[in-house]
Amino acid sequence: MAKKKKGPDSQKLTKAIVKGMQEKKASEIVVLDLREVKNAVADFFVICSGNSDKQLEAISDSVDEEVFKATKEKPWHAEGKSNKEWMILDYINVVTHIFRKDRRHFYALEKLWGDAVITEMED
Repeated sequence: MAKKKKGPDSQKLTKAIVKGMQEKKASEIVVLDLREVKNAVADFFVICSGNSDKQLEAISDSVDEEVFKATKEKPWHAEGKSNKEWMILDYINVVTHIFRKDRRHFYALEKLWGDAVITEMED
């Protein structure tokens, strides 16, 4: 098994990400626990939906703020902030996916990672 880079505690990071999403009224928040999934690229995926470009940007900013408050970490990589359909904030051990609702159903990440333990969070 390939060893992942050491980053902040992935469970603490996941909690901060979920809190950031909840602060900006993200919907359909789920946590995919990938720790037991063979060849997984991260420990967790945290996925949510938003209704508009403005809300997606607000969720992304809120996640950044909450993660920095909790761990002093910034994303290792971020993508999608310009097209605002699917934004990714990659914290190495935890990858955040912020979708516009219609795009989320199109990509269906939960189905792609069907072996993961999926936890639905409160919006």
